[in-house]
Parts: sequence; structure tokens; C-alpha cells
Amino acid sequence: MFRLRAVIVVLPLAILLLGCSFRGPSERAQPGVPTTVPIVRLPRPQPPRIYRLGHLDTLVQLPGRVLPIHQASRGVYQKLPQTLSITLNPTTAEEEEAFDFEAEERLRLRKAGPLVQRTKHTLWLRPSKTKPVGLVSNPTEDEARNIAYEYVATIPAIRQWLVAVRLYEGGYYLLIDHRTGRRTRIWSPPAVAPDGRHFVCGNSDVLARYEPSGLQLWAADESGLRLLWERQTEWGCTQPRWLDNRTILFEQDFFDNGDVDTRVVRLTVVP
Repeated sequence: MFRLRAVIVVLPLAILLLGCSFRGPSERAQPGVPTTVPIVRLPRPQPPRIYRLGHLDTLVQLPGRVLPIHQASRGVYQKLPQTLSITLNPTTAEEEEAFDFEAEERLRLRKAGPLVQRTKHTLWLRPSKTKPVGLVSNPTEDEARNIAYEYVATIPAIRQWLVAVRLYEGGYYLLIDHRTGRRTRIWSPPAVAPDGRHFVCGNSDVLARYEPSGLQLWAADESGLRLLWERQTEWGCTQPRWLDNRTILFEQDFFDNGDVDTRVVRLTVVP
């Protein structure tokens, strides 16, 4: 009887010990709970707007030939020399009110020497191989006849005088040969290459559009000046400067988002 009671007491204890284990319960993934962190896709990078304005990156020189335009360093551009470093046009309405065109021209005429003189409304230029050239200004209120000739500079590298022609609205520039007196109409003051064989005229009027915006390339030699090509563009070319005898840097003005913006670019104009 005693043995039976012992068995009855020990048996439940043994069953309890066998059910215990030093190993913890196995870990199981609960349903609906991800075991890895999901990958979040980054938004597609958006380039600055300037790189999406494709028409700013090329210039069609001739049918079938396109010149690429590359962004350039403003620091390099600012170190390049300028052919002319004179103030021609005020940049704001306040400056224009205070700007004295006649006084500025008198200062230039003092440096020009005896071959360039003014007599009232007539600007006299004296070429070496022909009779004097007289350019007569007409300061009338008639918009169609209003015109003014203003001496700007002498450019020995290409043997030309530079004259600004101011109309009632807008204007242009003339180069007049030191020898023959030949007149060449150009868009802007020329930027002459270091070797003197070429010059470019860049103009920008993308806002008012009184004058053409774009670029001209000219050749200069003993026979005179030759226009190699010109292109009117949607963007403007301001103050071109030569990096070498083939390449120019300039400020490219463009109208975008209701305003005029500017970037410095590089363009190889001479093959």
C-alpha cells in the first residue's frame, strides 16, 4: 500500500519535470508583421531649370552645322581682358537720367587726336586715303528722322573708328575704316581676338526687342572687314571676351519665368 502511494506522488512530479526544458519557446514570426524594413524609393533628381532649356545650349551657325554652347566659369570670365572698357549705355532709368552723353563724348574726343573732331551736330572723321567723313546728327522730335552720331573709340587692332548711332528707339554701331572711310554696320562694340584676325559682336535685347539679340563673327585683314556669319537668337549675348583666338566666353541672357536671367557660357566660334 505504501509503495502504491509513493508511485502516485512521484508520477505527477516526473511528468511535470519532463515537460520543462531549458530551451526557451521557439520564436515564430507573428502573422502580418514584416521581418525586413521596406525600401523607400528616393524621388527622381530634378536638374536646375537652366539645364531643361535646351534652346540655350546650341547655336545653328549654318544649315547642317550646330555649335555647342557650354556652361563656363564666371571667375575665369571676369579675368579675361575686354577690348573696350568704357560705359556706353546706363543700365537703369536712374543712371540714364544722370548720364551726360555729350560730356562723355567730349572726354573721348580729347583722347582721339586731330583725326576725330566735332563741329556742333557734325562728327568729322579723317581717313588717310579719302576725303573726310561727316556724320550729321538730327535731334528732332520726329521719331522717323531722329538720329545722333556719337564717337566711341579708336580700335587700332582692326584699324577702325567706332561710332554709336542712336535712334529714337534703339540704335546700332558703325565701324569706319582709318584708310578708306568705309562704313560697316555692326550690332555692338566689337570684341577683337588676341591675334586681331577676328572679332565678334554680341547683342542682348531679350526684354524690349528693339534691337536684334544674337552674335556676329567678322574677319579683319588688309582688304577690310568681312562678315563670316551672324545669327539672331532667342537669347542675348552680352560682353563677349576671348579665351583664345578661337573661343569666346560671354554672358548669355535669356527670358524665363517672366524675368531675364543670365549665365556665363563658352562657345568656339572659329573652326
